[in-house]
Amino acid sequence: MNTIKLSDVTMKQVADGFSLSFKEKIELSKLLDKLGVSVIELEGIENARVDSLRIKSIAAAVMNSVVAVPVQLSKDGPEQAWAALQQAKFPRLQVCGAVSAVQMEYLYHKKPDAMLTSVADTVAACKALCSDVEFLADDATRADPAFLAKAVAAAIAAGATTVTICDTAGTMLPAEFARFIKELYQAVPEMANINVGVSCSNALSMADSCAIASVCEGVREVKAAAYPIDTASIANLAKILSARGDSFGATSTVEMTQLSRIMDRVCQICQAVKGKGAGADFVAAEAEVYLTVHDDIAAVTKVAQRLGYDLSEDDSVKVFDAFQRIAAKKERVSSKELDAIIASAALQVPPTYKLDTFVITSGNTISSTAHIKLMKNDQPMEGVSIGDGPIDAAFVAIEKITGCHYELDDFQLQAVTEGREAMGQTVVKLRNGGKVYSGKGISTDIVAAGIHAYLSALNKIVYEEDEV
Repeated sequence: MNTIKLSDVTMKQVADGFSLSFKEKIELSKLLDKLGVSVIELEGIENARVDSLRIKSIAAAVMNSVVAVPVQLSKDGPEQAWAALQQAKFPRLQVCGAVSAVQMEYLYHKKPDAMLTSVADTVAACKALCSDVEFLADDATRADPAFLAKAVAAAIAAGATTVTICDTAGTMLPAEFARFIKELYQAVPEMANINVGVSCSNALSMADSCAIASVCEGVREVKAAAYPIDTASIANLAKILSARGDSFGATSTVEMTQLSRIMDRVCQICQAVKGKGAGADFVAAEAEVYLTVHDDIAAVTKVAQRLGYDLSEDDSVKVFDAFQRIAAKKERVSSKELDAIIASAALQVPPTYKLDTFVITSGNTISSTAHIKLMKNDQPMEGVSIGDGPIDAAFVAIEKITGCHYELDDFQLQAVTEGREAMGQTVVKLRNGGKVYSGKGISTDIVAAGIHAYLSALNKIVYEEDEV
């Protein structure tokens, strides 16, 4: 019986109105890890500081699944991705290269020989850092068969332990795709010694069928999604392998007793994301920019209410004044930028709790721990906690110190300057009694920025409770 690895690509999907927040990605990763998927695939690094923290936090939260991160076809790509991923218990670096003439020319601007060299060099660079390296042959079903065979062989020779054949077009029938995989095995005998995977587009609503057909031809890994948009379904494949896998000698690691409950929760998260802003006048999707300098105080207050804020008349004026100063300098202002404005301008209060010191310990073989020391009325208060990543550990330690737990409604990250010593800005939104309180923190240390933002929001809650 062969164990088929189901590799979840939910977070890598791109679709209109579908963009998971930092908090949602952490929760989704934990759910997938608990479900027993073999691989959890993350997006690559675009903003080094922000994306590195996202990858590190998810890597620390995942205990059993492989965590995979794509690298760019460049000299610095592997090292940058590895720096963020190396704390994962089971890390994997992914190298994606186009193998069809159209994609090589128009997406990568490379000739076939140059693409082969780039793939081999990048795979070798990844192999020097990580033992688990995957090569994804993008648009493989539209490639010249001879070149596809060369690319796969070159990746294996360079150290790839997994090769994934991507049917990007999604126009093959199951029998055709199975024959395609069989012929590729014959053309590249080295594939018998590695892990071979497939990724199928659902253009003809047959991604699940094509994936199972390829499994019957020797494929041992399938890319799918817990919330499929244009790919195979984790839930469907797990059910097929559980019900009929014995007929073709295959099974999966998915916990079938957990499948229904976890899939329901995943759907709740993803459908809520796609539904955000539906029908809104100003915010059609999370983080989209719609407010301009021409919007009045009523429009800004209305968007603030949709973000969860219940601003007083005085705070509404302060927020609008701050918004106008920002809007006068740029064409449009996003809802996330409005979050930061509200955090800076609304309900500014004397700090009850101040950060004195903090020590964070994190690694790929230990749980993240935080030792936080706060000052309250010049009296030191300390707390130590374990968490799923450094940010979570710090927030839980603060909860222990204060004795109060508030729902973390959102946690946003963005870089405000560039370079190695870039400043990172965080906005933390806490919910208490149905009301949202936000705080902002800025630091070259993103964990410190998160702690300051959390304390800023916490101090607003404490101040308002004391006033009642």
